[in-house]
Amino acid sequence: MEAKKAKESRIINTAQVLSCDLNNYNTLFGGVLMKKLDDAATLSARRHSRVKECVTASTDSIDFLCPIHQTDSVCVESFVSYTGRTSMEIFCKVIAEDIDTGERRVAATAFLTFVALDENKRPIEVPNVIPETEEEIFIYNTAKDRAEVRKMRREKSKELANYISLKKPWDL
Repeated sequence: MEAKKAKESRIINTAQVLSCDLNNYNTLFGGVLMKKLDDAATLSARRHSRVKECVTASTDSIDFLCPIHQTDSVCVESFVSYTGRTSMEIFCKVIAEDIDTGERRVAATAFLTFVALDENKRPIEVPNVIPETEEEIFIYNTAKDRAEVRKMRREKSKELANYISLKKPWDL
């Protein structure tokens, strides 16, 4: 399977911030941004793997760095930053731009992990990724550390699941 350049999976989606997307602080709802991130990351994963179905395995982090206002446009950019055998780490960055002044700022960053599935819903091997820009290379070179943290967090989550009650709260 031939490796692919990170730029081949790049998705860029820019939209205006609508009043229905605002919270009570008049900034973009975090959940609205999370959906935009997942949508873009899904397309990056599918573009890289060229399969019909990719599923979100985890969202490592979404770091909200500054608020996004109604006067801003919001640009979500995503690309495959690292791959395992069947999994893909997707890096997402959010650029907010004040439409009146043109001032741009990094509003959020996120890492999501996707798994490509075959027609039987089984994980399928994905191509390696080739980073080219300074940004892509930095993110690629730091991916193994994130993968280790991800693996430990998953083990801790499985351990926690053994202690989580399935009883209805009113039956406790």
